Amino acid sequence: MSEPASGSVRRPASRSSRGGTLRLGLGSAGNGLLAYLVFALTTRALGAERAAPVSVLWSYWAFAGAAFTFPLQHWATRTVEAHGEATVRRALPQVAVVTLAAALVLAVLAWSVRMPLFGRQDAWFPVMVGVVTVGSATIGLVRGGLAARDRLGGVAASLVAENGLRCVAVGALGLAGVRSPVPFGMCLVAGHLVAVCWPSAWRYRRGPVPETAPATPFGFLAGAGAAQLVAQTVLTGGPVVLALSGGSPRQVTTLFAALALFRAPYMLALGLVAALTAGVTRMAVGGHLSRLRTMLRGTLAATVAGVLLAGAGAAWLGPWLLRLVFGADVVLGHWQAAVVAVGCTVAIANLLLVVLALAQDRAGSVAASWLVSVVAAAAGFAALSRWNGLDAADRVVWAFLVAETLALLALGMSGSRAVRRHGSAG
Repeated sequence: MSEPASGSVRRPASRSSRGGTLRLGLGSAGNGLLAYLVFALTTRALGAERAAPVSVLWSYWAFAGAAFTFPLQHWATRTVEAHGEATVRRALPQVAVVTLAAALVLAVLAWSVRMPLFGRQDAWFPVMVGVVTVGSATIGLVRGGLAARDRLGGVAASLVAENGLRCVAVGALGLAGVRSPVPFGMCLVAGHLVAVCWPSAWRYRRGPVPETAPATPFGFLAGAGAAQLVAQTVLTGGPVVLALSGGSPRQVTTLFAALALFRAPYMLALGLVAALTAGVTRMAVGGHLSRLRTMLRGTLAATVAGVLLAGAGAAWLGPWLLRLVFGADVVLGHWQAAVVAVGCTVAIANLLLVVLALAQDRAGSVAASWLVSVVAAAAGFAALSRWNGLDAADRVVWAFLVAETLALLALGMSGSRAVRRHGSAG
């Protein structure tokens, strides 16, 4: 078993850490509810038409979370556990420069297409694209530092505080009668300011950097960011694909509503996995292959059970729930509801497998698994387009399920091979 790296954190499971996981679960649930409330307050205050640029910025924020928040959070946690705090400290200037450069490029690109994207000539929303990029990276580093120190309660508080601040700000604008979308966009940006509440998350101890530490973090960050960005696109991009494929506006709205409803457990899991990275990294560094193998098998077994429950439950209650939550105009067939629910359940398993892989420093294999899965699903979608028995909505939901299922198989096989390879090397 290898020795802990200088400045790394080694804590056994404790009652306090279990309590932190519980708080993290509650914080994730609260964060999801507050996110819905922020957007509901925005659309009610502005109306659907004037809220359009805020909606686009909100959509970009989701992708920035996948490309910046998620990889930086898990990189910081894993690096502290595997290579020590000094390794993170050394890499932070490089991360800051690349993040600022990316933010500038994205802001310029957003400005160049500001009319079709935001329907406005001014630069407010393109500038906010750049600021959201920096904010997403910042909040990811803060949560990664907190998770590395087993401060899961702090991670939970940051989740709630981020959208809680947005709720307060948006509510105040609504009460004040503000009707410009710019201040509402600024509310989304302002949520990232909660990062200043945990200054200790930025302080990493000095010390020697282990020879085993990578020279730069960008191999890990590029693989993790690309994989999560593709995963986010697969999970949320169905309505866009449906609109481009000739689906009716009602079908597009219905699919958007179905994905929003059935991916709620995924959003909860997205917050909870912060508790997983440090523990799995300790297992990988410590050579506890049997425990890793058990986690991998347990994830796959739980997925089978979850798929059966989700499919049956959604086929039975899904259409009724959609009408109850989103209105009588949102009508989805029973089998379509089942397919969407099963795909969202498989997405949770894929998220867990991705975190297991990242904790073992296998970001490249994660990105490759998602790339192969999406290419295969796109080929299947093109083939289904020639079958007259399926309309555009049918093809999109089946392609969504195929992409998630192929990713599950690829990630599962990759994880199994990695455990066997490490076992043979040991």
